[in-house]
Amino acid sequence: MTAQDVFESLNKSFGEKIQNKTEFRGETTLTIAASDLRTVAKFCHEELSFDYLLDITSIDNFGEDPRFEVVYHLYSMPHSVHLRLNLKVPDEAQSVDTVCDIWPTANWHEREIYDMMGIKFNGHPDLRRILMWDGYPYFPLRKDFPLQGLPSEMPDVAFTKVTPMEGGPFVTVPSTATSKDREPRGRPPEL
Repeated sequence: MTAQDVFESLNKSFGEKIQNKTEFRGETTLTIAASDLRTVAKFCHEELSFDYLLDITSIDNFGEDPRFEVVYHLYSMPHSVHLRLNLKVPDEAQSVDTVCDIWPTANWHEREIYDMMGIKFNGHPDLRRILMWDGYPYFPLRKDFPLQGLPSEMPDVAFTKVTPMEGGPFVTVPSTATSKDREPRGRPPEL
């Protein structure tokens, strides 16, 4: 089965559900509705041999409607074909269905997206924070999250005062210096 056969099969089965098709450098991106994810993903896995979920990413289009997108990067090892499934996440739901049962590696990707962007995955077996601590009230990769961080209390953890994220280390100082000197691990207190 060639790449052309794969995409013809997708178009034949889901032509009305494919909202947009983009090709760039030999890779194809299909935009579909979030409600069609499970149907299209199962078909890709079972019928077209997209056996490898490379990554799941999320995009914050702050100021646009819908604000969030989730992008699934798939690869078919038998056919050597890349495919992206792009979903626009409805603002009112801010959730999509899990694909953990289709590709088990989706588990940690979905947890990271939930932790950093706040997008929930319906039916996920263990949807909890993976990088930030339980109870952290913010989502650090959203575009409305300030670069200098936000103060918050961390009860029953190693710190008892305002979190060390406030004031850095994610703040760079504009200069002509090299990146090693311009982006230190922590900001000096005088800045």
